[in-house]
Amino acid sequence: MRLFRLSAAAAAIAISATALSSLPAGAQNDSPIEQRQKLMKENGKSAKAAVQMIKGEAEYSPEKAKEVFTSMHEVAMKFGDYFPQDSKTGHKTEAAPAIWDKPEEFKAALAKFQEDTAAAMDSAPADRQAFQQVFGKVAQNCKSCHEDFRVEKD
Repeated sequence: MRLFRLSAAAAAIAISATALSSLPAGAQNDSPIEQRQKLMKENGKSAKAAVQMIKGEAEYSPEKAKEVFTSMHEVAMKFGDYFPQDSKTGHKTEAAPAIWDKPEEFKAALAKFQEDTAAAMDSAPADRQAFQQVFGKVAQNCKSCHEDFRVEKD
């Protein structure tokens, strides 16, 4: 019986060692990458809804505008939590090295996005034209952050 227990333990250790050895050296943490990709997809949906209202492809309503800005603000408030050192590569990340090389600049860009989305929520644009102006300021944040802190993948 004791031999069986030792054999089972040895087998378990061997299986664990084999599984661990199959991981690449310096394995990356995919969970934060997946979370930030999920958040950016949410942001993309909000931006698409905004553009549709601006172009007249969707009916404009102050309620829908607030929903767009609220969603973008919620993303802005969570997004910075998903950039640990071990999530620089892997899982088709588009995060640029500048995020880790220039952390203060990244934090400042994120803070500006948070401030602008909060202001956009509070602005309550009454019509499409006012919405377009407010959304333009928020979208400028997206553009500049993508230019500085995103690497496009194929």
